[in-house]
Amino acid sequence: MAFVILLALIGVPLVEIAVFIEVGGWIGLWPTLAVIVLTAVVGTWLIRAQGIGVLMRARRTVAEGGAPLREAFDGICLIVAGAFLLTPGFVTDAAGFLLLLPPLRDLAAVWAWRRWGRDIRVRRDGPHVIEGEYRDDTPGGPG
Repeated sequence: MAFVILLALIGVPLVEIAVFIEVGGWIGLWPTLAVIVLTAVVGTWLIRAQGIGVLMRARRTVAEGGAPLREAFDGICLIVAGAFLLTPGFVTDAAGFLLLLPPLRDLAAVWAWRRWGRDIRVRRDGPHVIEGEYRDDTPGGPG
């Protein structure tokens, strides 16, 4: 795993530099920089909009008594997408925009569940009872 991380830390910047050089050669320096800034701005706006949607779905799921596992996964994908979109580069921008597509997040969720889901264990000990006393200090309360 350490080798994969090292390879990514070296390989991704090298690929980004190569793509910068190619795109800059086609459209020029300033348009290339403008596209990079534009993708960051548009990506930030899209992540904000989708993040609000995910938060609303999570609240609805919790209100219905469910665990917002899917919404948590979508939130993680949006965080990763945001990091990719704010990192200057065309390859990372493409990966970030791909993570903004719900069907691709669905595929990623299926893959993640198959990869790590079998390692998740849920333990239920039954109901937990906590005994104690309380006092109502609200004005007009029983005291």
